[in-house]
Amino acid sequence: MNTYSQNSFRNISPEARRWLMGGRVQGVGYRAFVFNLAQRFGLNGVVQNLTGEVLVEAQGERALLDAFAAALLSDAPPLARPQVISCQSISLRKLDGFEILFSAVASQPNIHIPPDYFLCDDCRREMRDPRDARYRYPFINCTQCGPRYTLITRMPYDRPNTTMAEFPLCPRCRAEYEDPHNRRFHAQPLACPVCGPQLSFVAAHERVHEHVGGDAALDACVAALRRGEIVAVKGIGGYHLMCDALNPAAIARLRASKHRPHKPLALMFPWQGGDGLQRVREELQLDAVTQATLCDASRPIVLIPRRADSTLPDSIAPGLHEVGVMLPYSPLHHLLLESFGSPLVATSGNVSGEPVLTDNAEAEARMGKVAQAFLHHNRPIARPADDSVLRVIAGSPRLLRAGRGIAPLEFDLPFSLPQPLLAVGGHMKNSIALAWNNRAVISPHIGDLGSPRSLAVFEQVIAELCSLYQVSPQLIVCDAHPGYTSSKWAARRGLTTLRVLHHHAHASALAGEFFEVANWLVFTWDGAGYGADGTLWGGEALLGKPGAWRRAATLRPFHLPGGERAGRECWRSAAALCWEAGHDWSRADSDTALLHQAWQRRINAPASSAAGRLFDAAASLLGLVQESSFEGQGPMWLEAASSKTNEHVTLPLRQRDDGVMESDWQPLLGMLRDENISVAQRGGMFHATLAHAALQQARQLRERHGEFSVGLSGGVFQNRLLTEQLIALLEADGFTVCLARYAPYNDGGISYGQLVEAAAKL
Repeated sequence: MNTYSQNSFRNISPEARRWLMGGRVQGVGYRAFVFNLAQRFGLNGVVQNLTGEVLVEAQGERALLDAFAAALLSDAPPLARPQVISCQSISLRKLDGFEILFSAVASQPNIHIPPDYFLCDDCRREMRDPRDARYRYPFINCTQCGPRYTLITRMPYDRPNTTMAEFPLCPRCRAEYEDPHNRRFHAQPLACPVCGPQLSFVAAHERVHEHVGGDAALDACVAALRRGEIVAVKGIGGYHLMCDALNPAAIARLRASKHRPHKPLALMFPWQGGDGLQRVREELQLDAVTQATLCDASRPIVLIPRRADSTLPDSIAPGLHEVGVMLPYSPLHHLLLESFGSPLVATSGNVSGEPVLTDNAEAEARMGKVAQAFLHHNRPIARPADDSVLRVIAGSPRLLRAGRGIAPLEFDLPFSLPQPLLAVGGHMKNSIALAWNNRAVISPHIGDLGSPRSLAVFEQVIAELCSLYQVSPQLIVCDAHPGYTSSKWAARRGLTTLRVLHHHAHASALAGEFFEVANWLVFTWDGAGYGADGTLWGGEALLGKPGAWRRAATLRPFHLPGGERAGRECWRSAAALCWEAGHDWSRADSDTALLHQAWQRRINAPASSAAGRLFDAAASLLGLVQESSFEGQGPMWLEAASSKTNEHVTLPLRQRDDGVMESDWQPLLGMLRDENISVAQRGGMFHATLAHAALQQARQLRERHGEFSVGLSGGVFQNRLLTEQLIALLEADGFTVCLARYAPYNDGGISYGQLVEAAAKL
């Protein structure tokens, strides 16, 4: 950082300028930064929060103003992302010093909602200092850390407009809050043990409230965890169900009580060692990318391979080689993990598929049969935000779930919309998105819209994002599937509705991150989505661009016995492939004769081209998974069991009467059923075969249609083994390959794709 003084420049006539700053400039200490910056340069003027923007006026010598203008961007606080919306010369006026004005409402709001931030180093040091007034205080924060999205109730972002309004500041905190030289100047979640939120511990027959200077509630929680109990712990965006990650019995009780026999459990590791990662390194294989992702300011869950000598029980993530890991991100988490001393399971405190729980009483009522104790606090959570999840694929972190620390995800569009849009996403992994003018926003992960609470949170998030960003949608974009809860909701709103095909949305979500690409071939592979012909698509290659996609290639369709049940029962997809190919197939533990008859008559046996169902079938035929206890179990276990190989089966590629190229999966069956080949080798050959099939499709389409960029979108490409192999094959053949950089490319990104597709059609 350069230091300037008035003596650094020639004495010339003063000037006055006005800047309107946009981007992330609220809730990050930007006004105090501008105030101190102006004093550093000896400038007079004012700074003021508008609705989503910051107005800066300064007057002084030209060279000083030039340096000040550059520093408004270059020297901004770490969490700020300032942008200059406008800069203009104004008339000089009589000013004495530099002043911070009260917030005002802008005529045209340009609002940016900050996500929730992790505990900064300064606050962490203070929290550990016995001489500090906030020593071991679980809600310490400043302008560079603490909750934001989950406590804002309305804009502008001032304390009365947050859930902290019910905690009046004590004199010490008030003095810090009003001091522009203090890093807690206008830190809206500001609190201390005297005036701020408190913990309480609730067990079957015990209730301990933490008092000023005491650790009773936290100590009681740690003692319960050491006894092997399951404790529901309230954090920033909701509850975690926590237990000792090294206690197989506790993990077994958690799985049994939550009816979650196999789904991987996320872990939170204590911050230990110089860089905080000492304990993580003892258990997991860190490289530069996973380490940087784990330590990112969003503090996400990152999928990381286990070490061969890891002491973590296999029951953390049965059938898998990776573990979902995060570092403590709130002061409460730091205190809890520091006291406990070893990793804790920290899985979402919810009913499966629903948004994470946030209310104390509701948490006790709905998780009382799972948790033996609760560590509550009395800071209200305005809306839920589950943890974000990333996996490193092709050398970069890829977002699997947008949540706390990352969402709301904000995008700048290279065009301006004629009217505000609301996109309501799909049915699974739902998120919603807003777009207006040249901006788009994706909400945090909401979940599967199969329960009343999920629908209630879905409606809450829509209403509150529209309110916070001050946007009134005039058109609703939804999935073309008529049975989706989100599509039914859209139809009842009384607004104009635009329906977008599921896989067109997948393709447009990717294209919406690479607007510079003019011509695409996007492989949209997932479990299922409503197709233009009324069948279930999921193995498509779409040619074109947003608003003009056409189905260029696909996988041979097959009929799924039992319809939607095939999504959870992998054996049904295996049966479908065998019966479709004319092979015998039956289950030793059940009579499938009646099912086969119904399948032959096409009773509840919809046609599907879904690549995801091919993965299910392979997992079943290899004896890995017959009935999934969580979505994606078959493909995930198949990837984990597979070795990397280039040996593959060549799939026939033909052109259908409608001009669509179709790859035939049938030659896979012989290999998958050949027990003379190891499971690992057969699994590896399955992945390699699909990668080569996609390459063959891309080659044929390039010969017919000329050059294009290749995109990979859809939940199947969360599979690192397939995706990295396919990228290598395509790039070796001269293709440019793109994967999403910011939005999830599973169904969590559907809402953004719907916006991009709708914008192109409009």
